[in-house]
This record gives sequence, C-alpha cells and structure tokens, in this order.
Amino acid sequence: MAFDGFDWDGGNREKCQKHGLRVAEIESLFLGPVVILPDRENPSGEQRYRAIGTIEGGRTAFVVFTLRDRGGARR
Repeated sequence: MAFDGFDWDGGNREKCQKHGLRVAEIESLFLGPVVILPDRENPSGEQRYRAIGTIEGGRTAFVVFTLRDRGGARR
C-alpha cells in the first residue's frame, strides 16, 4: 500500500498534548511491531482502525485512525 503520511487537524493535536504526547511520538508507533484491528465502536460509520504498539521511549500507545485516499496515495 502506498502511504503518504499523516494528516493531523488542530483537535487531534490538542488531544495528543493533553495526553503528554507529541505527534511525532504517536507516528513512531508505526515504525515497530503494531497490532491493527478494525474499530467497531465508531458511531459515524466511517471505516476506522485501532493501532496498539510501543512508541519511541518505550511507552505503550493506542491510536484510532482512518485511511483516506489523497490522489492515489493513502493518508
């Protein structure tokens, strides 16, 4: 799958800071072993996924994300 990066809006950045995490730390989750499962608790109906793994520094993290097609590459 072609992947072209992450797209963080202001609300998501605020949530990261609230939990004491930088965006780069959360993105580092996908650099190592990660478990990705469908998010079945999404009330909006949008197809989302849950990722659980270890971020830089050894902290365990959990993130919910959506894949979006941005002109041929997924984000």
